[in-house]
Amino acid sequence: MASQYHSAPSQASRDLGTASQPAAKAHRITPHDTVVSTSDGQRLPGVPLAEAARLNASRASSASCASTITLPKHTPHQHAAADGGSTTIDVAPAFTDPLFPPLPVYGPATPLRRLQCLFFRASSGVLSLAFLGVIVMGAVAETLPGAAARAWERVRGRDPDRGRPFLAVERERARERKQDEAAWEARGGVADEETGRRGVGGRDELRCDIAYYARRVGLECETFTVETEDGFLLEMQHVWDPLDPPYYPPATEKSGEKEASTADREGGPPVHNVQSETPRPNGAPGRRRYPVLLMHGLLQSAGAFCVNDSDSLAFFLAKSGYDVFLGNSRCGLLPRHSVLTYGDPRMWAWNIRQMGTLDLPAFIDTILSLTSFPHLALVAHSQGTTQTFVALAKQQRPDLGRKISVFCALAPAVYAGPLIDKMYFKFMRAIPPAAFRFVFGIHAFIPAMMAMHGVVPARVWGRLGYRVFWFLFGWSDARWDRGLRDRFFRFAPVYVSAETMRWWLGRECFARHRCILSTRAAAADDEDADVTRRDSDSGSGDGGADDAWFDHRFPPLALWVAGSDALVDGKRLIRRFEAGREPAVRLVHAKVIEEYEHLDVVWAVDARERVFEEVRGVVWGEVGDVGAGVVVPRGVEGGGVLEEEREGEGEGERGDKDGEGAGGDKGGEGA
Repeated sequence: MASQYHSAPSQASRDLGTASQPAAKAHRITPHDTVVSTSDGQRLPGVPLAEAARLNASRASSASCASTITLPKHTPHQHAAADGGSTTIDVAPAFTDPLFPPLPVYGPATPLRRLQCLFFRASSGVLSLAFLGVIVMGAVAETLPGAAARAWERVRGRDPDRGRPFLAVERERARERKQDEAAWEARGGVADEETGRRGVGGRDELRCDIAYYARRVGLECETFTVETEDGFLLEMQHVWDPLDPPYYPPATEKSGEKEASTADREGGPPVHNVQSETPRPNGAPGRRRYPVLLMHGLLQSAGAFCVNDSDSLAFFLAKSGYDVFLGNSRCGLLPRHSVLTYGDPRMWAWNIRQMGTLDLPAFIDTILSLTSFPHLALVAHSQGTTQTFVALAKQQRPDLGRKISVFCALAPAVYAGPLIDKMYFKFMRAIPPAAFRFVFGIHAFIPAMMAMHGVVPARVWGRLGYRVFWFLFGWSDARWDRGLRDRFFRFAPVYVSAETMRWWLGRECFARHRCILSTRAAAADDEDADVTRRDSDSGSGDGGADDAWFDHRFPPLALWVAGSDALVDGKRLIRRFEAGREPAVRLVHAKVIEEYEHLDVVWAVDARERVFEEVRGVVWGEVGDVGAGVVVPRGVEGGGVLEEEREGEGEGERGDKDGEGAGGDKGGEGA
């Protein structure tokens, strides 16, 4: 037992553990990352390799037993170690990756450390709130000219919205929603058995609740709590059809609750389904559904995929016949850890690398264990694509690629767009790391945003949230259903660590190098070489293989790029693949939608035809041999017809009546 080693805890154990439970040992989970387990089996965030080696050496000395501390040779990560990960810890390499500088290391709460944390929380509370105030005032100031112009149009008797590309669709949908609300109220809030309408209805209450919106379209939702290898407790939603639930083989089905995962079998932390408002019955044999995991973007949660009624990506895929799971990265709307508390800075000492190498495997292992499939499809948007690309890099956890049948990246965030040069982003990039922690703290990034999210009326928050994000990121609602816009911002922002925002916007990492996996100099050299190769028409396709980010374990890749996206440069990523810089990656789909902005790939009125239907087909095309009894999704070859295909009218509306998966406007947009 680990606890026997701590009858007299070493100084290293006390420094890296908690006040009540000293650290027992460190486990290596990647060649460069560790997690720490306490004497009672709990997990804590990792420490640098040198500290981990010191802990394991002191543990071995305390136990009077042999322990091997390997120097300086690095060995591949062995995830399936019998005791939950390798405890053979290499000495930290002399070279530190400039894209992922070391995170700060914090020990347990001592009086001095508590005082230090209070200081940072006080300074950052005032300064970050002032920074937020400046942003809000800037957003309001930029809104005024547009508001004045709209008012003047009305005075002249003209419709200020006449130029919106989907105005007729928006107004028709608004009428339909009002009719549905009236019918719901007339029935006294009872489901309409005649039309098959299930769940809930009436006026949208603008809840921050995925289950609420799932029931509005006749689906159900249950929530899992997934524990990562470093002890974070993450929420994962599962959306399913109550009239046709997915079938899970008896070996993994326990009365609607899953109590073990791949991580359990490999010695990792357990996974529990701790919340299921509507118990999920097992489906009929032969009704297995292929699993799809959706991962959200920066400052968002999984609810971003559930806000467009039946045209939401999550609900569309579920009604098509997939088994849909929605992952929420660490902390999110509800920061939780198995040991640490909100005020402990160790709970916030993470960035995009931990989100990729720890959060993503936890979700994937849980889903595969629950469903008994050998792999799943991963669909990610924005930051969700970043954490996936980082996790699958050769230096991180490339073996994860074997568990992904296809990776669908929407608005992939790999290269920075021109927005990174905005004044306020330059300001953040100019702040030295020590000053960044003074201004933005060592805990959550601008926690006042979350405090306001809970008290500001939902409709006011929706309008304010849109204006702030519009001001910061240059997004427009021109292609969204404006009648649902307040709902879009019920699930944003979320808790995120100050270290994560420093990685995105600070002077050391993404904002400086403008790439997630190459330094700025290396990326510029690659671009120059690619231009030279194109000009010479050599097109060998194998150039740059030595500098490739990924190896043969990377799954098939599909890209949907927003051509008018100023936040990230997806076209540059496509050029990287076209130039043969990733010879091991099979690009199965690449599409540029020129008029789309960053969020249009998930929220645009026509995203269903131009993105979702193609995602549905690409996922099924890469499923491979998954055995008998798997439902063929509607809208793909051999599948049925979607239950809720609506008749289109006018330009840009549904041109695909039979659900056979024909995407709109393909001509001239393929990359």
